[in-house]
Amino acid sequence: MSSILIRNARLVNEGTIRETDVFCKDGFIEQIGAGLSQSADTVIDAEGNYLLPGVIDDQVHFREPGLTHKATIRSEARAAVAGGVTSFMEMPNTVPNALTQELLAQKYEIAARTSLANYSFFMGGSNDNLEEVLKTDPETVCGIKIFMGSSTGNMLVDNVIVLEEVFQQSPLLIATHCEDEATVRANTAHYRELYGDSATAAIHPLVRNEDACLKSSSMAVELAKKYNTRLHILHISTADELSLFDNTIPLKEKRITSEVCVHHLWFDADDYTRLGNLIKCNPAIKAPHHKPQLWQALLDDRLDIIATDHAPHTWDEKQQPYWQAPSGLPLVQHPLLLMLEAVQQGKISLEKVVEKMCHAPADCFQIDRRGYVREGYWADLVLVNPGAQTAVTKDTVLYQCGWSPLEGTVFSNVITHTIVSGHLAYAHGMFNDTITGKRLRFVR
Repeated sequence: MSSILIRNARLVNEGTIRETDVFCKDGFIEQIGAGLSQSADTVIDAEGNYLLPGVIDDQVHFREPGLTHKATIRSEARAAVAGGVTSFMEMPNTVPNALTQELLAQKYEIAARTSLANYSFFMGGSNDNLEEVLKTDPETVCGIKIFMGSSTGNMLVDNVIVLEEVFQQSPLLIATHCEDEATVRANTAHYRELYGDSATAAIHPLVRNEDACLKSSSMAVELAKKYNTRLHILHISTADELSLFDNTIPLKEKRITSEVCVHHLWFDADDYTRLGNLIKCNPAIKAPHHKPQLWQALLDDRLDIIATDHAPHTWDEKQQPYWQAPSGLPLVQHPLLLMLEAVQQGKISLEKVVEKMCHAPADCFQIDRRGYVREGYWADLVLVNPGAQTAVTKDTVLYQCGWSPLEGTVFSNVITHTIVSGHLAYAHGMFNDTITGKRLRFVR
């Protein structure tokens, strides 16, 4: 593997910003310091640019196997790398669902051949696969995913006895999608009767409302406390749920952690008028008053991680009437740019962005030697030019689905280079696919 010397970078890492050089060799960061003079195969002059650890996205849906008309691991990993995301953790609701160790292994085999980014895949939990779940290796798999509320596919776990057993016996982190199924079904019946076929996406936050989220999240927290389970609740979308989370202890000591997604920080229910089904997702983007409270909880560490829940569907699928249109947004190409825009707007510091998108996922999942710019760590690095702009258009979107709810947005930064496990995978709009990413390992 080639060596890379990055000179004159403004390194954002572990709460500080400082100018320095970084030398990478054989996949790892070998030296950090000013005035490095090592000979390198590739030299990058980063003067004026920010150097960040690679973003770790702990929740994506890359659709392979079985749904490759929407996306593939290869296509979405490339989009991720172009956006500064060097590692991803992908969900089990593909077709077939990843509910056995054999099916999980097949996804790892696909990624080993085709993923430009580093990767891990969640093992799926269902009402009848506890034996398979308990075989999961904590050192090589990011976690167990449980849908405590139906979202996509048929992975709903609604058997309370099964939930108790999984929370009691799980060998590793459980990540949950929390929406109470009975509440959603009752709301669906009510609004179908009220609006019939004329319903629009504007009712989505009423169908999948605050009560559904809070009831399910509360149940998950109760189970985790009962069994001292390592619980991670995904995509928190309401102010109502924020009291469930603790900010009085360090992240590494938390047994219950939380994630907020970029679309719940960027959009609110007023945007359904403009974007309709394009921002239909589960849990729903809620009323405007939730957004500032999510931001505050992110800043005060009740919310631990920023992710995307990248979930592409085809344009034609999204053009169907509200009740038929699938839920999910394609976002993995732009999360870092979204958060850097929030820095420009004064909502968050650059150091905090790096903490929540790089350091915290590594700490939360106990990933081996990633998430920080440190000597001896894997060289997952992103260079950002704050003096240029990125326009989101049909022509610049890299997702296989070919669209983004962010089209028309002009960001105030450009991602110029992405280094994945020491490989310069992306530079100035060009990919180098000759080396694939690595399987994430976990120190547990």
